[in-house]
This record gives sequence, C-alpha cells and structure tokens, in this order.
Amino acid sequence: MSTATQTVMPGTVATALTTSMARFANLSAFDQLDTEITDQLKRHLLDTVGSMIYASRQDTIQKCLRTLKMLQQNGDCVVPLLGATGVDRAAQWYTQLIRYPDFMDNYLGKDATCHPSDNIGSILAASQLVNASGRDILTAMAIAYQLQCKLVDEIPVMMKGIDHTMLLACSVSATLCRLFSLTEEQAAHAIGTAACSFNPAVGSRQSYTYEWKGLASSLVASGCMQIVLLAKEGITGPVSYFEGSVGFEHLTGMKPHFRQEQGDFSLIPRCILKSYNAEVHTQSAIEAALMLREQHNLVPGEIKEVKVTTFETAYDIVGGGHYGDRHVVQTKEQADHSMAYVIAVALIDGAVWPDQLLKERIRRPDVQELLRKVSTHTNFPLKAPRKVVDYLDPYTSVYPDKMPAKVTITLNSGEELEQKCEDFKGFFTRPLSWDDVIKKFSHLAEGIIDQQLQSKIIRVIHNLENESGESLITLLANI
Repeated sequence: MSTATQTVMPGTVATALTTSMARFANLSAFDQLDTEITDQLKRHLLDTVGSMIYASRQDTIQKCLRTLKMLQQNGDCVVPLLGATGVDRAAQWYTQLIRYPDFMDNYLGKDATCHPSDNIGSILAASQLVNASGRDILTAMAIAYQLQCKLVDEIPVMMKGIDHTMLLACSVSATLCRLFSLTEEQAAHAIGTAACSFNPAVGSRQSYTYEWKGLASSLVASGCMQIVLLAKEGITGPVSYFEGSVGFEHLTGMKPHFRQEQGDFSLIPRCILKSYNAEVHTQSAIEAALMLREQHNLVPGEIKEVKVTTFETAYDIVGGGHYGDRHVVQTKEQADHSMAYVIAVALIDGAVWPDQLLKERIRRPDVQELLRKVSTHTNFPLKAPRKVVDYLDPYTSVYPDKMPAKVTITLNSGEELEQKCEDFKGFFTRPLSWDDVIKKFSHLAEGIIDQQLQSKIIRVIHNLENESGESLITLLANI
C-alpha cells in the first residue's frame, strides 16, 4: 500500500476534481483515438517542432541555455543543444524552445485560452525515462490536450487574474502520471499539489510585455515533473485543493467542476494553428489586412488611418483594452502582442513571420510611423458589463466559434477600403493541411537544420504510431 493511501483522509480522494482528472488520464488509451484525431495531433507536433528548431538560434533562448548549463549538466535525458540533462530540466528546456517563438497552437474558450502544445515538452522528456512508443506519445498528447481544453472551458481562471498556466499544471501532471504509471490516487495527489503550487498571475502578459511571457510555462513543466515523481514515491498533497475550505473555490469565488467522459477527445478538433507569428486573437485581422494589401496594391505612405474592429477579448489583450496600451513597441514580446504593430508590419511587408519580430525590423521608422495610425475598437464602444457585450456585440457574441475582425483603411485621398474576416487559415473551421504544416515547418527550420534532417523528422512524425519514441528523440537531439 502506498504512503498516499495510508495517510489520506477517508472520502476526500473519491470526490475530488483531481481524482476525476487522474481517472480520465488513466483510463485513456490509443485505441480510443480515431484517425482524424491522431492526424491532427501529428500536425500539431510537427508545428511544435518547427517552433523548437527556430527558437534554438534566438538570443533569449541562448540566455536560458547558459542558465541551464549552470544548473544541471548531466542526466538521463538527451535534448537539443544542451546534451544530457535531468528529466525535469529536459521538460523545462523543451518547453522553452517550443513556447518562446509564440508561433504555437491555441485553444479558445469563451472566457480564457491556452496553448496545448505547452504539454509536449514534458511528454518528450518523460518518454525517454519510460521508453515510450510513438503511440504512447500520441496518447499522452491527446490526454493533455483534451484535459487542458476542458479545464479552460469549465474553470476559466484568467477571469480571476490567474494565468492559464495554472491549468497547464493540471494537464501536464495528469499526463505525466499516466506515463509514469502512477495509481489514480497518487495522480490525484500530484495534480492537487501542482494546482496549488502554480497560481501565476496573468499580469505577466499585460503591457508592456517582456520575455517572461514566453518562458513561464517552462517552469511549470519542470516543477510538475518533480511533483509527479515525488507522488510516485508516495508523497501526498492537497488532493481536495479545488474544493477545500481555503482552496481554489475560497480563493476565487468560482465553482470549479470537471466533467469528462472516458474516451471523449472532442475538443481536440477545435484546437487551432497559427498562420502568422502573432498573438492568436490578431490572426483574422492580419488576414484581412493582407487581403486589402494584395487587392489594392497598397502603398504604406498613402495610408492615412487604419481602424480594426474586433471582439472584446482581442481588444482587451492586444488592442489597448484591459491589458494596457499596445502602441509602444520595441521588442519581440511587445510586437507580437500589439494589434497595431502586426497590422502595420503586415501592410508594409506582406507577411508576419519571425523576421517581422526581429528587433532591427521592429524599430525601423516605417513600421513605427504606421503603427501609430492603427487603432483597435470593439463594435460596441460603450462601457457595459461583459454579459451585456457578449449578447449585444455581434463580434463578441460569436466568439470563440468565430474570430471576426474588420480592417478599414482610409487613404490620404479620402478613399476608404474595408475587409472583414470571420476566421483565418489555421482556425478549426479552416485547419492547416499536412502540406501547410510542412511548409511552415520548413520555413522555420531553413538555415538551421539541413533538408535531410527535416525530411527525417517529417517522416517519423507522420508515421509516429508505428515508430518508437526514441526515433523522434534522437532526431530532435541533432538540432
């Protein structure tokens, strides 16, 4: 009998939300995934690896690399650039590489969002210790994706000023518990400990945004890896954290719940990939701006004003609303979270890729001048309670089933041009195909790894259910 079973108070484990999460993870299996789900997971994995490869050359990631070398130089895991390291540091490092470019996937709930690929770094690290198969990796991804997305819908912590990486702590812990074969009870203790330990503030994403925005999830990955391994040894934790008298419910006033049927992976098809290297809520507006640029052969110097009309979440996060002004843009982190910048650079360059987020590009006078002509608004400008806006604003009421944005450009001549988009290529209504993801992957990997290694990575991921996890890990270690 485990230490966890010996010391827990009767009745608390069976009724806890953490137990429901653990049970879903433990009862999930590869044969519950249909072909459409596995194909989508593989596209998301290839997309994620593309970001990982691109990140390996970035200055911020080099700072992280130097720090990790000081902390731990040897271990059982083999990772890109760092070589051998411990499993918790491997989880941290993979996640830093994946997350920093901010070109990864998203899931959109009505009141919160998340990046399901934040789970992948921990899965890749753990897979080395348990000798996971490709099927094991895909199953772990499915568990983590579905669980995190479900939590975003049912416990939207961002409304209470808590960053969505708190929910990542639950999903990554649950899937690690499955990979390391913890019992349901041990897993409940691990999930409770992780949820209690990681309650980061959403303020890390407010204006003006700094490097930590792209690194916060990596410490969650490292910490959860340690927590899960401790729980496997029988270390107990706040299994009833969500329901406890001084726990999450008491802290936030929310009524947390988690209802998830065995074998239900229905939220994965609603996960989306980005076509543009910018915050997810800018994607439709960028597509509309690019359409206007192409249709009218726009000359930036002839633009007098650009007005973006969008839904309230986009306005709040990137348009100058609740998260602060977005017109002072000097760094990558400020640029990719500024509607004004990404629209301006799209109109000038005809693209929003990593090159558009380099410091030397951001600070050039042309884009700095044009971004000051860009303003972002909702279609319901009067101050009103969120529930009223949700009902009355036609842009906000349809989110997240749609991501409407209208770009209106007024030229110096007085002519007015307008384009509205309801979604974008990469949204779940228009998902990226395998060819689209390969093109994005190749663009990100160009000049960093050769064509032969690119082809091997694509081939292994495309056939992952028939490959060993080691085959993928070995290829990634060659980056």
